[in-house]
Amino acid sequence: MAFGNGSIVTEFILLGLTDKADLQLPLFFLFLVMYMVTQLGNLSLITLIGLNSHLHIPMYFFLLNLSFIDICYSSVFTPKMLMNFLSKKNIISYMGCMTQFCFFCFFGISECYVLRTMAYDRYVAICNPLLYNAAMSPKVCSSLMLGSYLMAFSGSMTHTGCLLRLVFCDANTINHYFCDVFPLLQLSCTSTYVNVLVVFIVAGINIVPCLTIFVSYGFILSSIFRISSTEGRSKAFSTCSSHIIAVSLFFGSGAFMYLQPSSGSMDVGKISSVFYTNVVPMMNPLIYSLRNKDVKRALRKTLIRRKF
Repeated sequence: MAFGNGSIVTEFILLGLTDKADLQLPLFFLFLVMYMVTQLGNLSLITLIGLNSHLHIPMYFFLLNLSFIDICYSSVFTPKMLMNFLSKKNIISYMGCMTQFCFFCFFGISECYVLRTMAYDRYVAICNPLLYNAAMSPKVCSSLMLGSYLMAFSGSMTHTGCLLRLVFCDANTINHYFCDVFPLLQLSCTSTYVNVLVVFIVAGINIVPCLTIFVSYGFILSSIFRISSTEGRSKAFSTCSSHIIAVSLFFGSGAFMYLQPSSGSMDVGKISSVFYTNVVPMMNPLIYSLRNKDVKRALRKTLIRRKF
């Protein structure tokens, strides 16, 4: 630690997922495999969409952005986590911690808004198909994505700026495997009232994407049930079932972490965090490829072209 005008922490100690020595090596290999699958799966999906012109439509434009976000999002935590599994003392510098938290906020909020945009895209496609080309024009799609990244940037900068104003004194042990807001607030020796207020304000603003998703799928399900033919209902539902699974995994695990009572177990919270920081980015390309006929057809065509 270094001392300036007060006792200021220059580094933090991350407790990680567990302190059991016999679990460190198995967990290292488990998360290494998960990280490799995440990177390979999302990179493959981006490449597949780029190489196949029939996938150059709004739905896959948003999916490409989701894959890009997942590649970056998982890279914020996993490399440091893997290093910590092999280290006796898991140290992260003060600026490294703030940087990690900043990118965590940016890509986490970006994913929220991209999932919202994908829900809106499915709503227009199923509920207003005649207006789809006008409502989801290239200009509109680009504006939606730009707005998503701008909202994520503003939320990330606000959170990080509020954290930077705090003073951390003697306590520097974070009971987590990455720098998250609530474990950091517990270590501050100055008032965190503004930070907690900002958390509620930003969270309140970012609830809007979640509400948009629920409203969109409410209208979508209503429209699907009004389709007379069984084949038509099945086809319509198959186009959005993958998105429902992805949304449930991301928002469900996040809500379990951040909406549990303050007296809840932090160990349970860390396990929940693994889902939205590691499992969801790994599962997204699998969900969207294995349950999507267009993606599977594009994959077959690409493999055939490369073979010959």
